[in-house]
Amino acid sequence: MNRLWETQERLRIYIGESARIEGQPAYEYIVKAAHERGLAGANVVRGVMGYSGLSEIHTSKILRMSEDLPIMVEIIDCRDRIERFSQDILVKLKQAFLVKDSVETVTIRPEGSSEGNVGPAGRCGSEVS
Repeated sequence: MNRLWETQERLRIYIGESARIEGQPAYEYIVKAAHERGLAGANVVRGVMGYSGLSEIHTSKILRMSEDLPIMVEIIDCRDRIERFSQDILVKLKQAFLVKDSVETVTIRPEGSSEGNVGPAGRCGSEVS
């Protein structure tokens, strides 16, 4: 089967584990908001060590388990959808680092599968609220 690669936009949001939006963990809020808007997909990755700007290094070592560990939320979809979503999320974050870049994507699904979002392929012209 011939699979076509497409250029999409990736949004990475780096936050601390303790970051909150509207009373819930920021990473949960972001993923739920992306899902509600129909974005192609989102993943949350918890870092074992990291720092940003002038902050101290945060680590998951046993003696420092209560530290604010780094979290990365990654979302990939069409450029216009990512742009609108990132602008809406920016105003809700108190401290974060955001990165946008272009990536090449291909979606692989079992034959006959229609589960989940259809992915960015073929839907980049449609509107997102």
